[in-house]
Amino acid sequence: MPSVSLKNPTVDELKALFPLTLPVPTPEAVSDLITPQDFYREENLLRNPQSFQAWWSAIHTTRETCTAQIKLESADIPESAVTLLGPLATPLARISLQRLTYLYESALVHFPNSFKLWKSYLIMRMSFVLGRQIIKKRSGGRKKFPEMKDALVDEREDLEQWEGGLNGIIGWEEWRSLVATFERALMWLPNLPRLWLMYLSIFFHPTCPSIISYTHARHTFDRALRTLPPSLHARIWVRYLLWAESRGGSTLVAIYRRYISVDPSVTENFTHLLLHPIDGKARPLEAVKLLLSLARKAAKGEYQSPEGKSPYQLLEDWIDVVEKFSDEVGLDVDDTVQSNAEAAQAEAKDIEDKVDTEPASVDGKLVRIAGPAVSVDADGKLLPPYDEDTDFQSPRKLNIEQIIHKDGFSVYKDQAGRLWTGLATYWIKRGEFDRAKETFEKGLASVLTIRDFTQIFDAYAEFGESLISAMMETRYKMKEFEELMDRRPFLINSVLIRRNPNDVQEWEKLVALHGEDDEKVAETYTKALETINPRKATANLHRLYVNFAKFYEEGGTTGQAEPDLDSARKILEKGTKVNFKAVEDLAEIWCEWAELEIRHDNYDEAIRVMQRAAAIPKNTRINYHDHSLSVQTRLFKSLKLWSFYVDLEESIGTVETTKMVYDKILDLRIANAQIIVNYAAFLEENKYYEESFKVYDRGVDLFTFPISFEIWNIYLAKFVKRYGGAKLERARDLFEQALEKCPPKSCKPIFLMYAKLEEEYGLAKRAMSIYERATQVVADEERFEMFTIYIAKATANYGLPATRPIYERALEVLPDRHTAEMCLRFAALERKLGEIDRARAIYAHASQFCDPRVNPQFWSEWNAFEYETGSEDTFREMLRIKRSVQAQFNTEASYIAAQTMAAQQGTRQVSDNTVEEAPDAMAAAEREVGNVPSFVAAKQTGLHPMPVSDATSASAVAPANADEIHISDDEEL
Repeated sequence: MPSVSLKNPTVDELKALFPLTLPVPTPEAVSDLITPQDFYREENLLRNPQSFQAWWSAIHTTRETCTAQIKLESADIPESAVTLLGPLATPLARISLQRLTYLYESALVHFPNSFKLWKSYLIMRMSFVLGRQIIKKRSGGRKKFPEMKDALVDEREDLEQWEGGLNGIIGWEEWRSLVATFERALMWLPNLPRLWLMYLSIFFHPTCPSIISYTHARHTFDRALRTLPPSLHARIWVRYLLWAESRGGSTLVAIYRRYISVDPSVTENFTHLLLHPIDGKARPLEAVKLLLSLARKAAKGEYQSPEGKSPYQLLEDWIDVVEKFSDEVGLDVDDTVQSNAEAAQAEAKDIEDKVDTEPASVDGKLVRIAGPAVSVDADGKLLPPYDEDTDFQSPRKLNIEQIIHKDGFSVYKDQAGRLWTGLATYWIKRGEFDRAKETFEKGLASVLTIRDFTQIFDAYAEFGESLISAMMETRYKMKEFEELMDRRPFLINSVLIRRNPNDVQEWEKLVALHGEDDEKVAETYTKALETINPRKATANLHRLYVNFAKFYEEGGTTGQAEPDLDSARKILEKGTKVNFKAVEDLAEIWCEWAELEIRHDNYDEAIRVMQRAAAIPKNTRINYHDHSLSVQTRLFKSLKLWSFYVDLEESIGTVETTKMVYDKILDLRIANAQIIVNYAAFLEENKYYEESFKVYDRGVDLFTFPISFEIWNIYLAKFVKRYGGAKLERARDLFEQALEKCPPKSCKPIFLMYAKLEEEYGLAKRAMSIYERATQVVADEERFEMFTIYIAKATANYGLPATRPIYERALEVLPDRHTAEMCLRFAALERKLGEIDRARAIYAHASQFCDPRVNPQFWSEWNAFEYETGSEDTFREMLRIKRSVQAQFNTEASYIAAQTMAAQQGTRQVSDNTVEEAPDAMAAAEREVGNVPSFVAAKQTGLHPMPVSDATSASAVAPANADEIHISDDEEL
């Protein structure tokens, strides 16, 4: 047995105590199962194993000893453990169960058919699992088993009850072991009803696990009925029905249906259970069909009510149920009329087709040759014909009118008043007032006694009064309904606020719902501010204070009341003391307060409000983002507050006060780039130029790139605009300072501005050196553009030849994607300078970066160049280089994948933007022969350049040339 401390037990620790008896405890498995005092007992049992008296005495002695020890034990066990473990809460109780189980199991090995031993063993096991049984005192004894109705009442009072008990989840293993023990006992003694009843009693225990007390219990009841003789079935059935009542639902219905098929005496009890189930789901249709069946059987003398009810009383019970559950059991008006018509038609046909016939006999058996179908039971007795109205398993609803006429008026003529009022009440409950009125009129016209007339008339008058009252209350009810619909938004809002009283948005919605009711609006704002916890509130709690203050400032929602600025100030003052989640919320309260004063021309008061808000404490090292501090403590570092304050000073203050506020912002080191720019612009507007430049200096010291880049841009532009070339050295120092820490991706505009300064006010040589530096420093993606600007400036200042070294360096440092374009420009330069060979060499150098598929423009320009200036040898060399480059790029994985996909689609890619269908072999050969470029000597300058790949266009553009040489692209040199 596991050793577990029960001082503060957990569920897992309690579960670890079990199982105790599965498998059966033995001295080898449980160390303290046998004590030294038990050695004599064990020796005696070993010498006399077949002596029942020896075993019984040993068991009885051990049981008394364990009981006495348990009573004397005073273990300090928590109440929770006692509640869950019941009789097994103490270690002594658990070891006692194992010792007794060991003895009983050892004895049963020798006496497995002993009822006395099994009964004692099972009672012992039940006492440890189910708890202490409460013994009820009886007066006298039973002589015979009563009728089932009385047996259910008696057995319900005599059901076993226990105190305590082992929890079904914690002690699941022990419960299962108990069930297994009962199963073994019934295997040896299956025909003893006492064992079955003991077994069935555990299914009623409140802590019995649901796995045992539901499906397993039902199977066990069924096995008991199959095993025991029919004479003992009543004892099982009474327990079975009580168990079914405790379970309810479909289980109750199925079990009761089985029983009433052999014993209809409990049918009335079954109908009561159907109408008042423990699970709350009534089955009125099945109940009324059972009651109707009982009423019809009682009228024929085939059924006698255990309650002593007459056939009419049973029918009256049926009417009561019909009135109560009219919608669930009866047909509506249209279906009733149709059913009445079909019944009348069938009755007329039966009368018309009725023929007097004599029964014929075949082999001594009667054979029906006319009339309704006849069925017999197993004994050969005639069974009544099938009636769907009494088939409680049929879902078809009843024709109430037809049944009352058939089973009521035709049988109980002296009770016509009750029957007519019952039928009318049925239609009233269904809301069919016209049909009810028609029923009352028929009843008054057909009754024969004053008593029946009075009964119908009183019910008819009461019905009329209720209709009149309903009509009179219609307007009132409509008004109530309209009010209810108007209250719907308020009710929904109330639900949402109850769910989360800190939802600011829902409080705002409630204010909006009150509309122009100023009293309700003020009450809602007040209640909201008292209810909401600022630390748990949703967003924009500060807006409640602001809107509430504006409510008083504007004279209510309609503006018809007098503005109450004092109340508005008090609300905002209260808002400044709230510990909001964010500092910005508190800052907005102060800003709104200042704006309130401005709207009413109280400018000095607005300044004083902002001075209070922006008061700087002695300790300025407070962390703005330290949420453990209150927002009031961190407010002085709110940039939103200071931005509003400085705007206010710029608008209504003096230059000195504004500068003072700006300086405080900078001293607190909370300024952003916009503050720096605004401060400098303010000083510039007021002619404090040098001070504005000092502000820019402070700004670039405060911030790093990329933020300082924007400040430098403005700073340098302002400085150059202000001084031009007057303070050139200072300007150069500023530019150098800006470029010192500027990242490559941001320095291009500064370099251009610097170079422009030198061009306008300095030396061209310094400007060129700045452009040279720029090409080395700027980011790779901007280097091509920078070289372009550099070349343009060099051309303008020094002429075309001076750009050659720039081009050469550009080709060394530029990435491959820009090399082709730069080479084309370089070649064009050399061609302008008449250096044809240098231009050709540049084309050859650039060709290694130009895939003919991707850069057809480059090859077209080279082709035109050779066409105009080259010779046959140079043209052949170009074609050789083109084939070599083509082969180089064809080995790339990307090109191979593109060609593979093109082949799958039946096309090949000609260039970036054209797709050509793959020709067959003959077409390819013809195209290869026909695709011959034309060549014209360089001295014939009047001809236009012709693309190599378009022979047709060449023939159309250029005139025939006798000296033309045809060279194939695929010809090997």
